[in-house]
Amino acid sequence: MANHLHLNRARLPQGWADNVRLTVEGGVITAIETGVPQGDAERIAGAVVPAVTNLHSHAFQRAMAGLAERAKAGVEDFWAWREAMYRFLDRITPEQMEAIAAMLYAELAEGGYSGIVEFHYLHNDPTGQAYADPAETAHAHRRAAEAAGFGLTLAPVLYSHSSFGGLPPKPGQRRFIKTTDQFLRLLELSKAEAFAFHSLRAVTPEQIRDVLAAVDPVLPIHIHAAEQTGEVDDCLAWSGARPVEWLLANAPMSSRWTLVHATHMTDAEASGLARAGSTVALCPSTEGNLGDGFFNADAFLGAGGRFGIGSDSHVTTNVAEELRWFEYGRRLQLRKRTLSGGTGEHVGAGLWLSAARAGANPTGLKTGEIAVGARCDLVVLDESHPTLVERPGDLILDSLVFSGSGGIDQVWSGGRRIVEGGRHIAREAIAARYRQAVRELSE
Repeated sequence: MANHLHLNRARLPQGWADNVRLTVEGGVITAIETGVPQGDAERIAGAVVPAVTNLHSHAFQRAMAGLAERAKAGVEDFWAWREAMYRFLDRITPEQMEAIAAMLYAELAEGGYSGIVEFHYLHNDPTGQAYADPAETAHAHRRAAEAAGFGLTLAPVLYSHSSFGGLPPKPGQRRFIKTTDQFLRLLELSKAEAFAFHSLRAVTPEQIRDVLAAVDPVLPIHIHAAEQTGEVDDCLAWSGARPVEWLLANAPMSSRWTLVHATHMTDAEASGLARAGSTVALCPSTEGNLGDGFFNADAFLGAGGRFGIGSDSHVTTNVAEELRWFEYGRRLQLRKRTLSGGTGEHVGAGLWLSAARAGANPTGLKTGEIAVGARCDLVVLDESHPTLVERPGDLILDSLVFSGSGGIDQVWSGGRRIVEGGRHIAREAIAARYRQAVRELSE
């Protein structure tokens, strides 16, 4: 059955339009009319912009946010944080994962996201054995997304080794480990919409080749790459090439591929990745939290590269804050302003709209635009909010991105309103289950 929405004003691909009527069927926009009266359509007040897909998530890590911020003697870096994360995993159950993920997805919706790519590698029980249903933890994330009404692209992860050259896994990695055959079976059981290789550290070239030969040739592919300088050094020692350099030379890089972080790229790697049409999933708040470094945005964007955003470890759950981190990082690095846009362009609007559009290839969905054939994923901005009052056109997105995190009134995911008045419609019930899960993990 078709549903009709009447938007006071909306940011369409060609620009802003007033009195926009959407016809929505099965969560997809099937018709758009502009400059028309409301008629029998549901009225949506406020300024409406495309929602953003979160391109990288480890949902369980939301419950860790703030737990690794105590200064210690010696160097605190990504690798020390990773050991803390492994200890956190010793007890977590599928039911607790579900409660944590549902809370996260509700929070992300309140922050302007309509869906997520779940980079899912927490496969096994605490002893490292498969559950009776090997996809049990994948199903937990599906139930969480359903509870939150949140779009989910499940990307199970192949994780077999501890480092380059097929080194055996460490005890703290036992919940992640799958052989190639076990992983292919997991893809079937979980009905995955995408898949991932954890990193070049965690799989061998032979595994990459074998999986690519066995899977549906249109499934999106995700992989961590070059997040840490230590990873780059180890990859050079193993292969004589840097991680992105190795992928460009040895994997069929294309628009199917999303590289997560890709922090430490040379200009040649960045331009080569852009030419391949691959997406980079940047996670500015996590990269900042872990001290990863600065992404080579000038070379990548200068070559026409496409990037979206993810929140990864979920120390932040807000689209605007991730985009602000990205732009401010560039400004601090280069000591210049308004870097992510050409002369006369609106930087905040450009960042938001490009991040929204970038959700398409990594999910295999048509999303990120208010357009016929696209998912009805919308953010409705409260034009009475102090930071958004009297902000015509793209100024409202500039103000949203650079003036705080308030101002989101509604979020729609797949044609369904899941946030109203700035709060997720099921927040109370979801939060109660989350609190119980965290109490259990804290005992």
